[in-house]
Amino acid sequence: MGGNPQFPVGTPGLDPRAPAPQGDRGSKILAPLRAEGARGVTIAVVSTVVVFGLLTFAIVNSSGWPQIKEAFFDPTVFWDSLDKIMGRFARNVFIFLVAEVFVLILALIVAVTRSLRGPVFTPLRILAAAYTDLFRAVPTILVILLLGFGAPSLQIKGVPHSDIFWAIVALVLVYSAYVAEVYRAGIQSVHPSQVASARALGLSRGKTMRFVVIPQAVRRVLPPLLNDFIGLQKDSALVAVLGYTEALRQAQITSAANFDFTPYVALALVYIVITIPEARFVDWLVARDERRRQSVGGV
Repeated sequence: MGGNPQFPVGTPGLDPRAPAPQGDRGSKILAPLRAEGARGVTIAVVSTVVVFGLLTFAIVNSSGWPQIKEAFFDPTVFWDSLDKIMGRFARNVFIFLVAEVFVLILALIVAVTRSLRGPVFTPLRILAAAYTDLFRAVPTILVILLLGFGAPSLQIKGVPHSDIFWAIVALVLVYSAYVAEVYRAGIQSVHPSQVASARALGLSRGKTMRFVVIPQAVRRVLPPLLNDFIGLQKDSALVAVLGYTEALRQAQITSAANFDFTPYVALALVYIVITIPEARFVDWLVARDERRRQSVGGV
């Protein structure tokens, strides 16, 4: 009646009446600070300020800093180039948004194809595997060059000949190969018992995949999918190698006109401002998924 006499009443994990330990659900970076309390926060802030202060002092007092400052951090060139770069950055936004839509669709088709069972689907599985192996092996910039300069020369009727079209096609082909493997990992993570249960309820293989497997798989791999989206967003700058005037190409033009590298710093800042919030959003999704698993495990 008093529980196990070897352990005090209410001992977490030992007394069944004790509440389950909740664990630390916060950021893994900030968790040690919470454990230490106010003293830990103070030490962390002071140490961070000291380290970055010493680093800044060493840089600005180095012998080559005046030349670096003039070549990379000219405020006049910065604000002038930032305005021009932002005007062209909308083209990058268009490229990676359009490419992302087709990547999500094509990658899911490839992943489902590789997950098909039965000897009759062997040729399709071989083609899907060959596709993912090929486009994960070839560098993205090389695919863009091959398609951007080679495909328009084929003069295929009904197919656009513009370089931007083939640049988007190249990005879709490369990133679909990576995202397909992410999808496939999510599909394989669904326990076979759920598939067997769905089949026992009378669902066909297609409906089982559509209503049972794929929804769970997509939900489980959402953080890595968003990471791939961030990568695609940055790689949209690679279309500059075709001469298409987007943000990176505009930075190159402005840099050449001013004999200054500050436009590249301005473009890097644009990507940082956009990418860091997306990365923190991915971290939030991971933390939310971890909390959900912990709550299910506690129940």
